[in-house]
Amino acid sequence: MTVLKTSLRNFFAHKGRMALSAIAVLLSVAFVCGTLVFTDTMNTTFDKLFQATSSDVTVSAKGASDSGETTSDNGRPPVMPASVLTKVRAAQGVKSAEGTVFSTSVTVVDGKKDSLSPSSGAPTIVGSWNGNDARTMKITSGTAPKGPDQVMVDRDTVDKHHLKLGDELAVISAVGTHSAKISGIADFQVTNPGAAIFYLDTKTAQRTLVGRTGVFTNVNVTAASGVTDPQLKKNVVTELGAGYKVQTAKETADANQKDVEGFMNVMKYAMLGFAGIAFLVGIFLIINTFSMLVAQRTREIGLMRAIGSSRKQVNRSVLAEALLLGLFGSVLGVGAGVGLAVGLMKLMGSMGMHLSTSDLTVAWTTPVVGLLLGVVVTVLAAYLPARRAGKVSPMAALRDAGAPADAKAGRVRALVGVLLTGAGGYCLYLAAGVSKAADGSLWLGLGIVLSLIGFVVIGPLLAGGVVRVLGAVLLRMFGPVGRMAERNALRNPRRTGATGAALMIGLALVACLSVVGSSMVASATDQLDKTVGTDFIIQSDSGQLVTPQAVKAVKDTPGLARVTEYRSMQADYTTPDGKLLKDTDITAADPTYATDLRTKTVAGNLKDAYRPDSMSVHEKFAKAHDIHLGSKIKVAFKGGRTANLTVRAITSSDVVIDQGAKYMSIATLAKYVPADKMPLDQLVFATARHGQQDAAYKSLKSALHDYPQYKVRDQTDYKQALKDQIGQLLNMIYGLLALAIIVAILGVVNTLALSVVERTREIGLMRAIGLSRRQLRRMIRLESVVIALFGALLGLGLGMGWGATAQKLLALEGLKVLDIPWPTIIAVFLGSAFVGLFAALIPAFRAGRMNVLNAIATE
Repeated sequence: MTVLKTSLRNFFAHKGRMALSAIAVLLSVAFVCGTLVFTDTMNTTFDKLFQATSSDVTVSAKGASDSGETTSDNGRPPVMPASVLTKVRAAQGVKSAEGTVFSTSVTVVDGKKDSLSPSSGAPTIVGSWNGNDARTMKITSGTAPKGPDQVMVDRDTVDKHHLKLGDELAVISAVGTHSAKISGIADFQVTNPGAAIFYLDTKTAQRTLVGRTGVFTNVNVTAASGVTDPQLKKNVVTELGAGYKVQTAKETADANQKDVEGFMNVMKYAMLGFAGIAFLVGIFLIINTFSMLVAQRTREIGLMRAIGSSRKQVNRSVLAEALLLGLFGSVLGVGAGVGLAVGLMKLMGSMGMHLSTSDLTVAWTTPVVGLLLGVVVTVLAAYLPARRAGKVSPMAALRDAGAPADAKAGRVRALVGVLLTGAGGYCLYLAAGVSKAADGSLWLGLGIVLSLIGFVVIGPLLAGGVVRVLGAVLLRMFGPVGRMAERNALRNPRRTGATGAALMIGLALVACLSVVGSSMVASATDQLDKTVGTDFIIQSDSGQLVTPQAVKAVKDTPGLARVTEYRSMQADYTTPDGKLLKDTDITAADPTYATDLRTKTVAGNLKDAYRPDSMSVHEKFAKAHDIHLGSKIKVAFKGGRTANLTVRAITSSDVVIDQGAKYMSIATLAKYVPADKMPLDQLVFATARHGQQDAAYKSLKSALHDYPQYKVRDQTDYKQALKDQIGQLLNMIYGLLALAIIVAILGVVNTLALSVVERTREIGLMRAIGLSRRQLRRMIRLESVVIALFGALLGLGLGMGWGATAQKLLALEGLKVLDIPWPTIIAVFLGSAFVGLFAALIPAFRAGRMNVLNAIATE
């Protein structure tokens, strides 16, 4: 009980000094809990949506996916004859059944030819209005579509694009372009995660999406009273026989949820990983806080030992304070996490993915995980300072405050740090020297972990040398104030090392990712310059296939020397070594693609692969399956016949563009695959006549004005798009790393604040002998800048080493150019100096306001 009272008294006596540590715990716990609440809420939203939109039993074509996805290689949804509806209605236990048609392989544009597709990546769905949709959509304006010239739109899309009744829209599908006017607006009765939905009448939907009537993509079946969904499914299967996909409402919802969970899990664990980094940085802050508090209370602890407190009691007292800190920060963090989740939902709403706060889901495990994580991390971080406090002897009561450093412990720490750093460097060396990227990934990961821990452990040893160099370069110009700032930073290398290490972790990851991202862009750009021999690339950024109408528009464009179509589909291979490879990609293109992409071959001529009944394979595939020039591969095309193709060329696997592709001609593909099963183009390449590039570029953009889903890019545009995509990914990662950097800044602030308290008497004496307030504040700011730059130097150096090693592995996959983004590295380094200045503002201000006499009188 005495230990608890002492801990409570000390905790509240120094609550101001612990505030920033509590904020660090709060932020880290909030990030974890916010991530869990946000992802749980999204799962709840999709659960409700899938349950509400699933009929008791759904019958779909055999080619449809388990989740009912209708995208296919030929741009048309898999369908079944209308006679299926009659058979289903005849099944026992069926109350009602309705045939529907819908597709997600569509683009809808307004009268200005602007796309109405969601910018969030959610699907655009065009389908027939039916009774099942009427359960989740309520018509609030106008009427349901009743003829070919009418379309109904969901309310969210109407509001986002400022549409109104009577506006003309166009539905662009593989079949063609269909125009209609808005006849009605329907509101969602469940939360819409961001999809844009358009309804046509059944016959119009069939003609627009499939190209013929008398077919359905789905039959929605409602069970009669007292009939369970599994029993109804059994009855329907009995009536239909094999050849159809029949699912209960639960099976449909589960399949849809499984598709969503894949994305959700990636996002959740990525965000939790960054929360873990923030926790790791927070550990240094907490260790520093308690180490400094213990050092400042050395005499007090010595007196406690002198009057009978045991080592265990002192140890438990400090750990109890850490427990209180962890509890306080974690409780606030759980609440802040819920607020963060709501903020993320609002952010997603601004991006087009609507999430209702009525679906906010806080599972009981979320606060438990947050509290446990925050408390355990805080107590573990305080363990070393607590042990140090327990070692304070009663004689310390007779000495000045401040425990002497343990020289032996320092030597052991330095030795361990050197060994860990050396081991990490050796692992990185091994990773850079492997012949297969997969073999090097383990060495790279181990090297990163060991070198990071090594730098953390060896930080105090490095602090002395690095701070002296920084002092000589930056601080000497400030005269005596600069020299004092340098000495203050060197006074306690362990503290400086730990503070700098917190900043080092975040900046090391920033530097590593910057090097990797910049190298990827430089490598891809280099490959484009060396291999791409076409002027323009036409494709959809959302993955939409290129419709025949758009291809015709490209071919009709004046000023073009050639147009190359490029498409892909899956087939089952039987290789010369007797192996059956199911669902393997094969790329079909026009023969001119051999000119448009100058792919290196290791055997044969790539142009020969476009001859009748011929193909190419890449080098790794050839070696794995004993394939050489003249080998025969049996290729069974999905939805088509089986061909025996002769290998006429073997391409290099050491490429970036089209890595691993196996080529054949579109003419050969058409020989074995029926016209209605032929895949649409993924890309179209166009080359202008000599000297007409600029005119052809403008003409192509004009020709595709009616098809806003496709982008026309020349090589400069394509390189910029690639750079932008990687840049957006890196910016998102940097944003997540910002939490760790914020916690590191709090660590610098806390270290300086506690350092000012620790040096109160010293500051008073310096003020008494003539140091001005301005000089005092400058001294503290310079000390902060040096500590921040120390952490930045270690982090950037370490991160560039990691990034360079990672690039060696990427080089094995064809990304051979190492590019150090010096502008980014220099900007981060200079930014660290501003971080140091910012972190010192409050401690410097407080130090400057000290009363000189009171400061001198401080014990």
